[in-house]
Amino acid sequence: MPAPQFNLIVLRVADIDRSSQFYTQLGISFEKHRHGTGPVHCVAVMSEIVFELYPASKTHPVTSSVRIGFKIQDIAHTITQLGAFDGWQVVSPVSNSEWGLRAVITDLDGHRIELTQGG
Repeated sequence: MPAPQFNLIVLRVADIDRSSQFYTQLGISFEKHRHGTGPVHCVAVMSEIVFELYPASKTHPVTSSVRIGFKIQDIAHTITQLGAFDGWQVVSPVSNSEWGLRAVITDLDGHRIELTQGG
């Protein structure tokens, strides 16, 4: 039996507009969607993976203990761009690793994001 293919990441965030602007600095492009009477949310399709930002609510609070990773072109530039946002932080500064240049940051809601510089 073949292994399943990963195709969806959903994060619940406090402010989808602010969070989508934050993730746009990583090079991700979002569109707003709404399914029926559900909440408006932000959707990005990257290769075959759908990345969605949904607004948190009383029944669906901000997600926690989530760590996601992105391969990006230029970590130093990206971190400089993120400087325009309050509320995120560097957990592990840019350093060499077995995967190349790598840093771990948190987004505006505390989700951990591993950034790896790709070629």
